[in-house]
Amino acid sequence: MEDLIAKIVADTGVSPDVARKSVIIILKFVRQEAPADKVDDLLDALPGAREALEADGPGGPDGLMAAFNALTSAGLGMMQVQSVVESFGRHAREKAKPGTVEAIVASVPGLGQFV
Repeated sequence: MEDLIAKIVADTGVSPDVARKSVIIILKFVRQEAPADKVDDLLDALPGAREALEADGPGGPDGLMAAFNALTSAGLGMMQVQSVVESFGRHAREKAKPGTVEAIVASVPGLGQFV
């Protein structure tokens, strides 16, 4: 997870704290909205992600707009949301099994606009 946070910071210029909050919001959203087997594959590919979710507690944004609002509340501007999500997607594609991210994106209406 630290690699992912560093990648987002390098790609977008957001602070490490905002990047960490954003990653947790994205993971919680995906965990609620996407097929569990694909989410498990993604979490397995991102060392520390599962532990970060557990440490943050249950819940998360319910729907794409709620996730967007949570990301802006975490300190991202509207354009930064897209940059952070794109960076997350690129890193996830590099680390996860082939097709995992694509299956997650395809299963969540509207997510393809951001990833």
